[in-house]
Amino acid sequence: MNGQIIRIISNLYTVKIDDMLFGCRARGVFRNKGITPLVGDNVIVDTDNNIIVKILPRKNELKRPAIANVDNALIIASVKEPDLDLILLDKLISIITYNNIEPLIVFTKLDLLTDEKKEEIATLKEYYESIGYQVFFNTESARIIKAIKGKIVVLAGQSGAGKSTLINKLTDKYDIETKEISKALGRGKHTTRHTELYDIDDALVADTPGFSSLELNTISKEELQYTFREFKDYECKYRDCLHNKEDDCEIKKAVENKRILKSRYDNYLKIMEEIK
Repeated sequence: MNGQIIRIISNLYTVKIDDMLFGCRARGVFRNKGITPLVGDNVIVDTDNNIIVKILPRKNELKRPAIANVDNALIIASVKEPDLDLILLDKLISIITYNNIEPLIVFTKLDLLTDEKKEEIATLKEYYESIGYQVFFNTESARIIKAIKGKIVVLAGQSGAGKSTLINKLTDKYDIETKEISKALGRGKHTTRHTELYDIDDALVADTPGFSSLELNTISKEELQYTFREFKDYECKYRDCLHNKEDDCEIKKAVENKRILKSRYDNYLKIMEEIK
């Protein structure tokens, strides 16, 4: 029977078939071929023996967090405790875009900011919206639910940003463990230890183990610019312009004229250096 993996804990795969859940093992042949079943995989199950016998073709997959067939990624960006990390935000956007997944941005913990800082976040939100991203505050539950309806959605962001808290806000069906931020470390404690899809108003939302670093080994320095969607509005003198050291670069001019957000361009250069 056809089903979908909604949870993986150790080597036990929870597969949803219609409205029933099956605890399954994977065939040894997957391991021999170096194939790892992922949450989100559409699979064929031998329900007599509770064994996954085939993994159907994926439209995409992420390595970290490990999940397949994703439509949207909700990037959860804390603005305080932990402080807003714009380089992580832009890196996540690039990796998610490169994997043909549409990013959605959610800013959390605005209640911890001064009015002046709230205005800065509002300006930042307006910029990301102006270049075509959907951006939300975590208090806008109805808007978020509408945006993800019928989709497979992964939550991504640093530990302690509020991923599990957001799921608890979107639905009262689950009570996912959350913890306070570590004052000594200045970052969140890991509360999610496995990847699981939660059914929230016709959306399947994955809460994933927290992380604070990402590898960019699949993106080349030439491809990186195409994950910064505002860059497409400018045509440089050189067709192979990487927008870093070349003269007469239209992207650099747009930054100087404040048409491109300086933090975005600075992060582009940092990410490129990391790739190199």
